[in-house]
Amino acid sequence: MQAESALTAAEPILADITPAIMPAEQRLPLKICLLGYRSQPYGGGQGIYIKYLSKALVEAGHQVDVMSGQPYPHVDPRVNLIKMPGMNLFETGLGSLTFSHLRSMTNIIEWTGKLTGGFVEPHCFGRRVFKHLKKHGRHYDIIHDNQCLSWGMLKLQKKGFPLVTTIHHPITSDLQIALNAATNWKARLLIKRWHSFLTMQKKVAKRLDNVVTVSERSQKDIASAFDLKPSDISLVYNGIDTEEFRPMPAVVKKPFRIMATASADAPLKGVRYLLEAVAELARQYPQLELLMVGQPQAGGATERLIKKLKLTDRIIFVSGISTKQLATHYAEAQVVVIPSVYEGFGLPAGEAMACGVPVVSTDGGALPEVVGDAGIIVPAKDSQAIAIAVAELLDNSDKRDAMSAAGRQRIEQLFCWTRAAQQMTDYYTQVLEGNTNHANG
Repeated sequence: MQAESALTAAEPILADITPAIMPAEQRLPLKICLLGYRSQPYGGGQGIYIKYLSKALVEAGHQVDVMSGQPYPHVDPRVNLIKMPGMNLFETGLGSLTFSHLRSMTNIIEWTGKLTGGFVEPHCFGRRVFKHLKKHGRHYDIIHDNQCLSWGMLKLQKKGFPLVTTIHHPITSDLQIALNAATNWKARLLIKRWHSFLTMQKKVAKRLDNVVTVSERSQKDIASAFDLKPSDISLVYNGIDTEEFRPMPAVVKKPFRIMATASADAPLKGVRYLLEAVAELARQYPQLELLMVGQPQAGGATERLIKKLKLTDRIIFVSGISTKQLATHYAEAQVVVIPSVYEGFGLPAGEAMACGVPVVSTDGGALPEVVGDAGIIVPAKDSQAIAIAVAELLDNSDKRDAMSAAGRQRIEQLFCWTRAAQQMTDYYTQVLEGNTNHANG
């Protein structure tokens, strides 16, 4: 495989949708407030987005505040973190309610929502943010919401705040995949209750003036799920920090080590199909081991499947690790597998490629846009296809080397955060000049 060919899959897309990048000297430094209702990077892609976009915007010369609920993000020292604490009931539990909490209607909403099985953090965060920014936020040039999509965001927009909203992908896809994986009516009822916040998000999304997303696939899916026109959704691809995620030649590869980064109990992430593939591969490769970044729920479906497939001794789980540790784990792996049923972008695929590690990825969601032909793409929900692709790489060191080089080059040229920050700055400028033409009602 020639490294140059790895760029072809994304180039036509970028040529059509990438705005002209304004020279840095022509941009005025902006005062930007990034919002995230929960932003710890261990919790998923939204936290990673906050961390790296804020850093890249600062490096582009802007002043950036991040306003976040718990758990709080990890931000660059040059980024100002404004903590917007809620009740944090997923850590403290329902029993943490005190009399002082009852003085706040937002706290009451959050507590009763959790009590009844709903997910009301976005709604409550939006209430807190609106109250704070109405009083203290007029100095910002741009308020950038990271998929909160709450009534509070519409109130900010109505008050004249220049608001941009990133929607990574429609959570309707998460809901449908979870319902398909449910085994009984009680589970389906709980899943529907948990996702009841989607009613709010659908209504809010239709009335937002400036919506941006992170992949062409998400652009189409958001338009379909939220009844928007694709042309009303702008596109700025995510980036990968190519300094933190980089090849480490000094790190010794662990023979027959494969790696995956996924929420182990989320059906969306396709861990079931990865585990079935590992069980099949173990017959051919007795030394095979899987390092999984993520922790399965005790007694949950993933843990039960591991026991059923007799994989307990083959899997190493790690969680709460630093970015440096994560990059080192990538470097130790011979192959990284992305088994997701759906991804709005696919940050783990980009991270692995940036580290120069061969990738086997499903075609779920936007993953083909990220991986292109710099990795092996297999059908989603197909454990046998995953096993065949992994075996092909384990048996062919030349192919691993070629894919390593192609993957690194693809990320450097198409998906770095510097490029993302430049494109986002252009978009902010269009919003401030009133040139986005994305008013939806």
